[in-house]
Amino acid sequence: MRIGLNTPVVTRFPGAHQPWESTAGIDELARIAVAADRAGFHHLTCSEHVAVPAPVAEVRGGTYWDPLATLGFLAARTERIRLATQVLVLGYHHPLEIAKRYGTLDAVSGGRLILGTGVGSLREEFELLDVPYDDRGARADDALRALRAALSDRRPRYHGAYYEFSDMIVEPHAVQPRVPLWVGGRTPRSLRRACDLADGWVPFGLSLGELGAMLNRRPLPEGFDVVLSAGNVDPLGDADGTRSTLERLVRAGATIVGAGMEATSADHYCEQLGALAEIRTREFAEAGQD
Repeated sequence: MRIGLNTPVVTRFPGAHQPWESTAGIDELARIAVAADRAGFHHLTCSEHVAVPAPVAEVRGGTYWDPLATLGFLAARTERIRLATQVLVLGYHHPLEIAKRYGTLDAVSGGRLILGTGVGSLREEFELLDVPYDDRGARADDALRALRAALSDRRPRYHGAYYEFSDMIVEPHAVQPRVPLWVGGRTPRSLRRACDLADGWVPFGLSLGELGAMLNRRPLPEGFDVVLSAGNVDPLGDADGTRSTLERLVRAGATIVGAGMEATSADHYCEQLGALAEIRTREFAEAGQD
């Protein structure tokens, strides 16, 4: 059982973030990252929005720490835990821009990048950045192919429907021979995109029944990851409920679980991480699922 951390503080959804996060900053975030790293958690996350219209922020939230700056800082504080963009909006960037910036993150972190990607859905943000919206799905497909060609290559070449480059040097670049690519989404098309062009799928906003039905309809590639969210769990206060949640996600097809902690402070959050690590090791390793 691999469990990643839906990192607190860096994203604040209305009604979903906890009171202590409103005043927490980089020091609290660093303590949590170090605790997760030492406890053997799989990854940390950080999402992307450049600017959210005020009316939209009432629903989606307006706080989104920049993933490159955030994960770069956390890379210097940690040793093993992976650093996942969850998600980076492909249409906001040229593939070589991503390859250079996040390839550098992979290099300075010793090969710990997971590039979680998404098509994007906030039209106002696309218009603000002056990037096309209506064909964003096709552009994202081409961007994923271009990224696969470029991320780990000093002199990448690619010729696609939207992106084309050759005889360009990208240095530094990713040190992993194959950077894991994840695709976020909630539609059958997002699952097809992930299976065809990436290494994992990160669904959201779907019931376990809906997830199971979608996964059962499509054979998954060998080694493909399905990253399902447990929401916030309370391993100290409700160990049985936490175990039950993890078990349900595994039965639904999760190969990796993303989780947050019910907590009243950063210190409490770290204590919860330790308790969850014990549950993972004791319950799931003994069952042969680790």
